[in-house]
Amino acid sequence: MEEKHLKDFLPDKNSSYIKNFSNSNKLPKIKEDQVIECIRTVMDPEIPVNLYDLGLIYEIKINDNNDVKIKMTLTNPNCPVAGIMPESVGKSVENISNLNSIEVSLVWHPKWHKDLMSEEAKLALDIF
Repeated sequence: MEEKHLKDFLPDKNSSYIKNFSNSNKLPKIKEDQVIECIRTVMDPEIPVNLYDLGLIYEIKINDNNDVKIKMTLTNPNCPVAGIMPESVGKSVENISNLNSIEVSLVWHPKWHKDLMSEEAKLALDIF
C-alpha cells in the first residue's frame, strides 16, 4: 500500500488557470477597470464579499496584445476551494472582448491580512 503524506490531503497551493484565445489582431486594449468589474462578480465561498474587495487580487497586468495576468491569494492557505478559485477568477474575465489570453496564479506572499480589504468590504463585514 502506498504511503500517504499530509500534503496529499491539502489543496494544491501552486494552482493556476491559463487559457489562450485566437485574438491575435491589434484590437483595442483591455482596461484594468474591465478586468476588475469581472473579478467583482466572484464571491468568496465563505464570506459574502467579492474577491477584489477582500483584497485577494494582488496584481493585474495587461500587455499590448491583451494578455491578462492576475496574481491572487486567499485568506487562508488551507481553504478547501483553493484549487478552484483561480479558475473562477479566470472564467469571470474570459468574456471580455479582444482578450488574447488569461493567466491567473495563486500566490502566498505577501500573506493576506484584513488591511488589504476595501472600506466597503470592511463595512459589510463589520471590521474596523
